[in-house]
Amino acid sequence: MKCLIVQPIHEQGLALLRQAGIDCVTPASATMAEVARAIPACEAVITRNAGLDGGAIAAAARLRIIGSHGAGTNMVDVAAATAAGIPVVNTPGANARSVAELVIAMALALVKRTLALDAAVRTGHWDARYAPGLRELAGATLGIVGFGQIGRALAGIAAHGFGMRVLVYSPSVPPAEIEAAGCALAPDLAALLAAADIVSLHRPGQAGAPPMIDAAALARMKPGALLINTARGGLVDERALADSLAAGRLGGAGIDVFSTEPPPADHPLIGAPNVVLAPHAGGSTDEALARTAVAVAQQVVDALQGRRPRHVVNPEVWERRRSA
Repeated sequence: MKCLIVQPIHEQGLALLRQAGIDCVTPASATMAEVARAIPACEAVITRNAGLDGGAIAAAARLRIIGSHGAGTNMVDVAAATAAGIPVVNTPGANARSVAELVIAMALALVKRTLALDAAVRTGHWDARYAPGLRELAGATLGIVGFGQIGRALAGIAAHGFGMRVLVYSPSVPPAEIEAAGCALAPDLAALLAAADIVSLHRPGQAGAPPMIDAAALARMKPGALLINTARGGLVDERALADSLAAGRLGGAGIDVFSTEPPPADHPLIGAPNVVLAPHAGGSTDEALARTAVAVAQQVVDALQGRRPRHVVNPEVWERRRSA
């Protein structure tokens, strides 16, 4: 059997596949045209942010399992896979600690003005240390939007590591769970935006949905507040955020995800002030990449050997899945 590895994954995941007698093959590139050319010979596929579109799924007559390297499956045509009788699996939580730590790193970079101070030293402006505006995380209110595994990991680091007050808005999570984690419950998004010094987004994106954080939502945030998005680019109106930063209303932003990736050179946030940017790297620590690769590879092995994988995104297809 063969598994198409659309984009590189950690060697530990590849080793697990090979130990199960599964050959790992790669397309000429991660474009869907090349994937569609390579996939007809494969029983499995593992993809990362390249996803898997309906055309590639239609070309995959032997395909029995689609593995998404990460928690998000928005780049995979799950509806097409379901119609074809192909289970889709993901790896929720495998990169939670990694992403949560990036949120803290971005928050620290912003409140400590790390990039500006570094540039000041390099250009001989030693007196930058006298400029006002440096802050501490201790005592600040962190607003977490979405309380899945990443949100919970972040809450623990923020509260216990930095002495922050944590406020959570997550309508899909029972309030008792939020309170049991030692967090305060926000009744709605507007209340969280108005109260938080730092807002961190951890909600899944939906194709075609309007941004959760639009110009009106940004206007509800405290003057000088920070916005950090390590979830999905479509959650934020990027132009409105750039305008708010340029006007000096928000204190800064940390952005790891964009509505178009990679962003164009003229993207409004690239030239915006007080922004820390990253190339969708929140889950790219060595530790998280190993955990994620092993988690998705194990589920591929399980599916091909007839065992139900742990995280099936479209569970209704399992009983009518394609067989060998």
